Amino acid sequence: MKPVLDLVTKLGPARLAAMAAVTLTLVGFFAFVILRVSRPDMGVLFSDLSMQDSSAVVRDLDARGIRYETRGDAGQTILAPRPDLARLRMDLAGKGLPAQGGVGYEIFDKGDAFSSTNFVQNVNHLRALEGELARSIRAIGRVQAARVHLVLPERRLFERDREAPSAAIVLKLMGDLDAGQVRAIRHLAASAVEGLKPERVSIVDERGRLLADGARGADARTGADFEEKQSGLERRLRQQIEEIVAGIVGQGRARVQVSAELDTNRVESRSETFDPESRVVRSSQTRNESSLTGGTEGQVTVGNELPGANQQDKAPAQKDQTNKTEETTNYEISRVTKTEVVEGGRLKRLSVAVALDGVYAPGADGKPAYQPRPAAEIERIAALVRTAVGFDKARGDQVEVVNLRFAEAPSVAEFAEPSLVQSLLAPTKEDVLRVVELGVLALLTLIVLMAVVRPLLRRVLEAEPAPPALLAGPALAGADGLAGDMPVLSRDNPTARLVEFAKINGQVQAETVQRVVDMVRASPTETVEVLRNWIQEN
Repeated sequence: MKPVLDLVTKLGPARLAAMAAVTLTLVGFFAFVILRVSRPDMGVLFSDLSMQDSSAVVRDLDARGIRYETRGDAGQTILAPRPDLARLRMDLAGKGLPAQGGVGYEIFDKGDAFSSTNFVQNVNHLRALEGELARSIRAIGRVQAARVHLVLPERRLFERDREAPSAAIVLKLMGDLDAGQVRAIRHLAASAVEGLKPERVSIVDERGRLLADGARGADARTGADFEEKQSGLERRLRQQIEEIVAGIVGQGRARVQVSAELDTNRVESRSETFDPESRVVRSSQTRNESSLTGGTEGQVTVGNELPGANQQDKAPAQKDQTNKTEETTNYEISRVTKTEVVEGGRLKRLSVAVALDGVYAPGADGKPAYQPRPAAEIERIAALVRTAVGFDKARGDQVEVVNLRFAEAPSVAEFAEPSLVQSLLAPTKEDVLRVVELGVLALLTLIVLMAVVRPLLRRVLEAEPAPPALLAGPALAGADGLAGDMPVLSRDNPTARLVEFAKINGQVQAETVQRVVDMVRASPTETVEVLRNWIQEN
């Protein structure tokens, strides 16, 4: 322990404290670097969670012993090791997490139904219905979150006019919904609630935009339906034309615009036609009559009633018989009654504009050179477009196909499999962030090593300078010529130790004398006063 104690004594308390502070700082810094480098790469497990869902997910991760991190004031975002994200999401989904803050029909699995009042049961049923609708709406693409509010009027006894139900839906979107998706959400809600009509469903997004108005009248709905039908027709025709033309001129080498004009008038016509040449027997009636007249036989008279009247002496009277037949036939004339209703929204006129790029062939300098397309090819493409859109000249349709040079030349796409170098040159976003993080840590480590560790090691490891000889020693040695003849003594020899001690003592004395000389030179007046006091003392 003596060399260690000697080293500690030689360094001094100030140098030891500085070394201890630097050592602790370096240990902490390298511990941070090691932990940061060895920490697993974290990815987003769930985001935009409610406080209930966040607490449920955190409890499950704690029970599994999985490391996680939370972001946000209320822990809306939870991070987990990136390799385990898929497995964790599937396991949590099997447990119904996250529930997205919505309560479904599982609300009836809790509590005692016998002790619940009718009001509580109705409220729970409304909450369950709203939660189930929100879950179904979230299954639609681009819908990140949904909230549903239902207004179901209470049924009252002896109520003749009942108010219709209504619904309000608030959506948080990732992008924009098209008209078809908005209509699908309205019909989904209307089909799930008894008595609810799609026209009574209002939809609002998180930016306050009204996607569907459930309080407007029939006229406004009709106008919106016409606009939607027009845009849908134009989009469908444009897609059909682009599919045909792109297969001929190449993808991205054609621009198509379609303008459809719809007739919004609703026409209702009734017509009745009679055909005099066509007769149909409607009814036939036949009547036969027969009568017999003449003679007195069987008649009641006064003579016949007298006693003794002889009826046999009288000759029989002559009788008349009449037969009558009537036949009536009714004919019906053929008649056609026709009622035709033509709803608004039929196509009135169609205009199509197609711009085609030319052909690019290698030129003399090896670069692609523009060449216009032949007129015959343009005409064939125009014929295909007219056939695809159902061109009708009598209706006033117009189709224009023009060959023009586009501002950007087509780029040659190479589908060769990327090599290892190309894969390294095209990393993902996570790889870039990881490399930048490691680079910053490596740079900080290098700065600490060069600015702190290196000077500290140099100061500790460098040897102590040899103590100078006594002030008169070198001069005397040089004068006598004995400096080169002195033997070299070993450090273990007691004589060598005494020599070293004498050298150190002489060095201390020389330093003391030099300090006194410097003080006398710096303050001569004070030195004279001190010497006078010393002389006057006994």
